[in-house]
Order: sequence, then C-alpha cells, then structure tokens
Amino acid sequence: MIRVLLTLPDGTEQEGDETLIARFHDTPQSHIWVDIRGEAQARERALLEDFQCHPLAIQDAHKERHPPKIEEFETHTLIIYRGISSFDAELNYVPQQVSFFVGERFLITLHPGEALSIERLFNQAGATLLRQSPERVALRVMYTSAGFYIDSLLQFETALSDIEDELLEAGNDDLMRRITAYRSRLVKMRRVFSYHKGITQELTAYDYTHLPREDNETLHAITDVEERFERLYTLTQMYYDICGDLVDGYISISSHQLNITMRVLTVITAIFVPLTFIAGVYGMNFEYIPELGYRYGYFFVWGVMLGIGAMLIWLFKRKRWF
Repeated sequence: MIRVLLTLPDGTEQEGDETLIARFHDTPQSHIWVDIRGEAQARERALLEDFQCHPLAIQDAHKERHPPKIEEFETHTLIIYRGISSFDAELNYVPQQVSFFVGERFLITLHPGEALSIERLFNQAGATLLRQSPERVALRVMYTSAGFYIDSLLQFETALSDIEDELLEAGNDDLMRRITAYRSRLVKMRRVFSYHKGITQELTAYDYTHLPREDNETLHAITDVEERFERLYTLTQMYYDICGDLVDGYISISSHQLNITMRVLTVITAIFVPLTFIAGVYGMNFEYIPELGYRYGYFFVWGVMLGIGAMLIWLFKRKRWF
C-alpha cells in the first residue's frame, strides 16, 4: 500500500496515492510524505529511484534485520529505525524496521507492516508537520513510537511490583521462569534503545544537511526524541536490574530454606549416630558379651541411649540449631 500526503505552497493539502508525486515534482515549494507499506521490493526501488535515493541507501533499507543507524547522502538522509507493530504490558512486542528517507522537500517511510506511530501521525497532525518540514514528521514519528514504548514500560512497572510481592509471599519456579523471560525481553529492548539513543546523539552532535540544527524547532524536536530514548534506556536498565535482584532474592530464600532443612537433617543424624553405634555393638554375634548375663542390662542400655539422645537434643536447642 502506498499513501501520499502532499502540502502545497498555498497552505492546502491533498491525500491520495502515488499519482500525487507528479504534482509534487511540478510544484517547487511543495512538501510530500510517501508512506510505503508492504510493497514488492522492485516497486519500492522504482519509487525511491524516482526521488533520486542512493542505491546503497535502498539496499540497506531492504535488509530485513539491519541495525538502526543514520547515514547522510547527497540528496537525502537515511534513518533506519526499529519501530513497533504491537506492544503490551507483559513486554510482548513485535518490532518492525522503519526506514526514513529524509530529503529537503520529501519524506519517504518504508516499512513491511502496520506501524502504530505512522498510522497515528498520518491521520492526525502529519499535514501540519509536513508543511513545516519533512524532518519534523520523521522526528515526530520516532517521538510517538518512543511514547508507545514508555506507556507499556510504565504498565510493566506495576506488574513488576506485584511480582515482587508475590515472590516474597509464595515464590515458585513458575514465577522465576516469568522473571527470566522478562529479563530476556528487557535485554533485547535495551539493545534497541541503545541504537536509537546513539542515533539521536549523532543528530544532536552533528549537523546533517536534511536535519539542520540551525532550525530551533528541529533542534528542539531532536532533543525531545533524545530525552525519550534516554529515559527508555534508563527504564529498561532499571527494570533489568530489579529482575536480577528478584532472581538473586529467590535464590537466596531457596538457599536459606535448604540450609534450614539440611541443619534439621544434620541434627537428626547427629542424635542417631551414637545410638546406632551402641545398637551395633550389642548386635554383634559373639557368644560371650559381659552385659548379656546382667539381669537389667537391656534396661540399662535403653537408659544410656535415651540419656544420650536427650542430652544431644538439649545441647542443640541451646545452640539454637533447631
């Protein structure tokens, strides 16, 4: 699907398909946003070449899992961004690569499926921002996408708080598997946000031709995006550390419970070892054992065994071993 949003010098706007591209070329001061979703690569390439996009930029945009990056070419700047097509409070998310071709008067967004941030902006404030400059649209798309991430992460914070309480009350292996799964997802998200933070830092540090820092509004938009991704990176790192602390806490609790169990078993073993020794001595099959002829020998041995057991129990209780 190809959607086109065109703003004209007289302040009007038009929304339609690729037929508006010809009018864009015929109107010098117009701005255009071409959103390409799920088209065949040959058709995408032809359209991008019509805007004189560099072949290497097109090649990078068509790679399925290219790391997020920013690269400047003569007629445009390429930004490869990792957007989202779905995301929930359980950190289940489906990432989606979005490529921005930002020119002086045009913006081309290229993505395989539905992108939430693009859908929201295209149907709402896209024309207003496009009338100002194409780079403002690209930056707002990234800003909106980061907002989706933040909203879901803040919902996850509530779920994480509930998990902490549940772990203290009744920790189990199923809960540990959930926490481990969360840690794995947070690591992947942190890696993505690290790439995005690097992109915005480059935009802040270097003056790209098609994203000029001299324009105060553009610089302000870049700063807003950078702050959001800095916050996202910090949040994911914090939640990752919390999950790690929960895992360590569960292991400590389990180890403590195991130590208590082993201590009780050790006490029981220590009590019965001397009793087993006495029983073993008098269980030997020798014909002459002095105590065998003693009338009260049986009761005497029982008394000795019970006395040893009681003394050991008293000793272990005094030492608070159980």
